[in-house]
Amino acid sequence: MKVREMREIPTEELKGKLEDFKDELANLNIQKATHQLANPSRIKLVKRNISKIRCILREYELGISQPKTETKA
Repeated sequence: MKVREMREIPTEELKGKLEDFKDELANLNIQKATHQLANPSRIKLVKRNISKIRCILREYELGISQPKTETKA
């Protein structure tokens, strides 16, 4: 997922995606430990997504950028 796409997602949904990625990373690490990991590059991708989301949320917290607000038109 690209940062541009992540910025379009509302803050609450981003926080939910962050938790999902953290859960996925934990599962991937367990698979790695038991030598059942089918796609090792997935760990790197999930870590990057976690980092991107955390950076975006931190920018919102510091006021560097504004979160996308949902508009119902």
